[in-house]
Amino acid sequence: MTTGSEQKGTEREAQAAELERNAADLTPSRDRGVLKVVKKAGLDDKTPMIGDKVFVHYTGTLLNGKIFDSSRERNEQFVFDLGKGQVLKAWDIGVASMKKGEVCQLICKPNYAYGAAGSPPKVPPNSTLLFEVELIDFKGEDLTDCEDGGIIRRIRKKGHGYSTPNEGAAVEV
Repeated sequence: MTTGSEQKGTEREAQAAELERNAADLTPSRDRGVLKVVKKAGLDDKTPMIGDKVFVHYTGTLLNGKIFDSSRERNEQFVFDLGKGQVLKAWDIGVASMKKGEVCQLICKPNYAYGAAGSPPKVPPNSTLLFEVELIDFKGEDLTDCEDGGIIRRIRKKGHGYSTPNEGAAVEV
């Protein structure tokens, strides 16, 4: 006989498996490590670029449905610089695919989340995580000292080599 909580956990795992079947694989290697299901379409076709400051709301849950973190519960947007390694690898990949106003479900395998270490005490080792993420806004990196928006940098695709060339270096723009 199963208890009510065991049954709910099994139901949630079945829901997660159903999500996985209908999800788009966002990983460059197509290893299904970061899967995405759009729950609400975004407002336009623009997506954030590497280095953009992004503003999101999210709720993170384990496969059993237990919430381990939520910006919504804190009533505070979460802000980070995209592609700079400030968040889980799954987030850098997943949020880069989102449009402003979009709400999606990200299914993150352990190697794109907290991995073998987990994030004690809330996230056990080797956990697959579910995030509901809403992209509220994004804006390019402000390069001015006074942050007045005079010079904004947006990186379409990260290049190779040095980000600051030496004097006399050949630069392709």
